[in-house]
Amino acid sequence: MAKRFFSKSSFWNQPICDARTDLKSDQYMGLLAQEPNGPFGINLEKWTVPVFEVDQSVPRRKVSVRTYTDQELTEKGSKWVGVGDRFGHFPDFANRGVPVPDYAQADPAGDAHMAIVDWTRNMVWDMWAVKRDKYGNFSSNTGMSYRLSGEGVFMTSDFPVKDGESIHFYGPSRAAGVPAIAGLIMHDEVAEGGISHRLACATRYNAYKEFVYPACWTDGYCDGGIPEGAVIQLDPDLDIGKFDLTAGERIVAKALQEYGAVNVDNAGGTSLYAEGLWARPGKSWHGILTNTGLMHIPVDHYRVLELGEVTRMGDSKRSAAAKNPSANSS
Repeated sequence: MAKRFFSKSSFWNQPICDARTDLKSDQYMGLLAQEPNGPFGINLEKWTVPVFEVDQSVPRRKVSVRTYTDQELTEKGSKWVGVGDRFGHFPDFANRGVPVPDYAQADPAGDAHMAIVDWTRNMVWDMWAVKRDKYGNFSSNTGMSYRLSGEGVFMTSDFPVKDGESIHFYGPSRAAGVPAIAGLIMHDEVAEGGISHRLACATRYNAYKEFVYPACWTDGYCDGGIPEGAVIQLDPDLDIGKFDLTAGERIVAKALQEYGAVNVDNAGGTSLYAEGLWARPGKSWHGILTNTGLMHIPVDHYRVLELGEVTRMGDSKRSAAAKNPSANSS
């Protein structure tokens, strides 16, 4: 039976009940409507997170946390810093090590995410920008460990991040400061016929320095965009049977109706995240999910739920199209 991440009381495991539509929902959906293919794509083979389950038989190995030189920081034009061992979320990486199996492979795309889950220890380790050298040694730009049975939500005050910086280098590998595994579409749960948690999504129209719970940070760069942490819901009364979807895609659509998707990151389109299955012999999304199947459902069947309190701070990076999101290309 597929296991669900985090506690029963976790935000990520709560169905939508009696929620109201945000007053700016039409504005936000208007931004997503500018996508040439509409929402939602599903990241299956890259730009997502592989999850490797281990137990105490897998030996720990050191995962070096890379830091940046002054020259690299200047080239980035950023205040980003590599915190190495200084911050409390990192001790397992540099001291005790992480139980990374030999066959583990990070996301082959630029984000190079990877997560290690150990149900016997009740722990998860997640990383971003993971590299493996020719000797088999792993390193990462950031990483953190946390309890599988926890709430799966972090507070901004948990990190010494300052307005204008990226939260990546203080632990979280998602720009919204949420766990990398939160909201993933897992192969086993789809195979068993149901998803009982909120999903994670990304858009190219995320608000500049605006986020709401459960996000604790943002890398959005669009004025008037959708705050990271916002929940997008598919109309629960919509008959999804009338759309050309695989059985797996109908399961995902049902989860979008019952639980919604949380905006957790910037992307080059509007996408959900399915567990990365490379280096997992015997498991595949082929015939279960496709990258584009959910795009058959038009954007006007979605809404943004009423936002909570908006926090106005975050990463200061900008895009040339920041003040004109419609100018962004796909």
